[in-house]
Order: sequence, then C-alpha cells, then structure tokens
Amino acid sequence: MRVSVIGATGYAGKNLVKLLVNHPVATIKVLTSNQYIGKSYESCFGEFRGYDLPVLSAHEHVFEVLEELDVVFLALPHGITMDYVKRLRTSGKLVIDLSGDYRLTKEEYDLWYQVDHIDEEGLEEAVYGLSEAFGESIEGCRLISNPGCYPTASLLSLMPLVKEGLIELGSIVIDAKSGVSGAGRTLRTDLLYCEVNESFRAYAPGTHRHTPEIERYLSDIAGEPVIVQFTPHLIPVHSGLLVSAYATLKKGVDGKNVENAFHQFYSEKLFIRIIEGLPETRWVVGTNFADIGFSVDKRTGRVLVFCAIDNTIKGAAGQAVQNMNLSLGLEETMGLK
Repeated sequence: MRVSVIGATGYAGKNLVKLLVNHPVATIKVLTSNQYIGKSYESCFGEFRGYDLPVLSAHEHVFEVLEELDVVFLALPHGITMDYVKRLRTSGKLVIDLSGDYRLTKEEYDLWYQVDHIDEEGLEEAVYGLSEAFGESIEGCRLISNPGCYPTASLLSLMPLVKEGLIELGSIVIDAKSGVSGAGRTLRTDLLYCEVNESFRAYAPGTHRHTPEIERYLSDIAGEPVIVQFTPHLIPVHSGLLVSAYATLKKGVDGKNVENAFHQFYSEKLFIRIIEGLPETRWVVGTNFADIGFSVDKRTGRVLVFCAIDNTIKGAAGQAVQNMNLSLGLEETMGLK
C-alpha cells in the first residue's frame, strides 16, 4: 500500500511518518514540505536516521506521481488544505485530511474560520473520522475528515451520555487542556519556551474553532441542537490533552446509569479504556488510546467525565492511521499497537 504525507514536517505529519514506517503494509512513497524541499527527512528529524525515506518535495509533487499512490494524508493548516483536497478527491485515492477544512458545513466553516470554503461538494462527501461513533460510515469511503484533538476527547467524553439521554443538553461545560504541540510548529512569540514554561493559561474562551465541531456531532447523536461552553487551555508540556466535561444529570439518573452507558457504548472499541479513578496524560502519550474516567457528584447532581489522549496521536496522526485501516478493510489496530 503506497502512501504519501503532504505536510510531513509539522508535528502531526511527523507522527504520521513515525506510525507509517512501522505499519506492516504501508510504504511511504512521497513526503512533502514546501519549507524543506530537497532535504532528507532525517535532517529535519534525527530519529529517522537509518530509515529509507524519500527526500522532501513540494506539495504539488503529489499530483505528478498520483497514479503511483493509494493513500494521501494531508497534514496542512486549515484554509490551505481544501485546494489540494478538491483536486485529489476525484482521483479515486483514499484522502485523509487532518485539518479542519472538512469537518463543518460551509456556513459553519465560513463563520468560525473566517475563510470562504471553495469545495462544497467535498464537504458533502467527507465522512467524519471519529470511528468510535461513525465507524461504519468510514469503511470503504474515499474522503475522511480527521477530527480535531479537542473534539476527539470532548466527544468521547460525552457521546454515551447524550446517546442515552442521561444529561440536560443545555448544561454541558468542557474544560480542556493541551500541550504546546497542539499549536503546531509555527514560530510565534507566545509559544516560545520562555513564554510557555512554568505558566498555564486559557485562550479563545467561547470562540475556539473546535466549538462548532463538538456541537455539530453531539447534535447529530442527540437528534437536536446542542450548545456547549468550551474553553481550551495551554499547559507547559509537549504532548498530552485532558478534557474535563461537566453536565447536569436528568432527574432519576444515577451513577449506575452512567457506568452502564459508558461500558455499553465502548464495549467493542479497541482504543477506548474505561478506567477506575481518573485518567492521566502520561499514560496515553505516545499511544492511540483514550483513557476515560467519570464520577457523579450527588450534591450538585452533575456528572464529571475526564478523558486523556495524546493530542498528536489519538487527536491527529494515530486516528488518521486508524481511519485508513478501517476504510481499507485492514485490522483496525494495524500499525498502532
């Protein structure tokens, strides 16, 4: 199976390469980076010394060799990806987009991303790649929109409760914290080591672009509109993401109902671990697992759900490989365990 990664030198792209070089049936044929054209991959990331990987080429090179490829991953910033996907999606190749360009409707995208989406047909075609909820739709599809890191952990925290009708939909609060790698490799003053180290801050409260993504897919599961209060935070670690989600339980719902909902929803989901106690990011970093813990506060009548993932693996590259496996009929865990 011949694969390519467009945007191979970002953090998500690097982790895609790391997973794909160890995937038993994948062969990396093309790696692109407009910033490092002509450079060896190991010159950018020394951990790949000794691997037989293609020299980095321009993004457009993929179209020159498209007939030689089976799968194209795109790990580019939002607003840029749609131009490539629009040209790729009619090729018959499996296209997996890790950006936010195909997760929303055009109206939602234009509003929240402040960019005019140029591929409405692609938006209609794309399947949302959260396999724990939409696995059957992913099988055999040719255009997959990989979920964002915050939506992955947020949706995994709340879907069982919403599906079973256990919570008041208007009461959802999501408090999320992510490592700095979630912001990408862009050079920004506020992401420099001395700006981030030994500090902890919220950002984009109520305006983060992942908000409509969370709301859209919770609404799909609920069968009615869902509005959430979502606030992300930046923590001084490289990788790891923790969501703390709170909601008011409906009258008569108790801890046993909550426990049953989670175990039933995730009973056959290979990368979900329902744990006793509270999850920690250190136990999921470098893996495609999502660890979920929960408790019920009888005093306030609220359920508290906690989900830990690696923001660049389960929240990006690992989930993309999982989706590739599902789409092509491979073992879901192939290259991920």
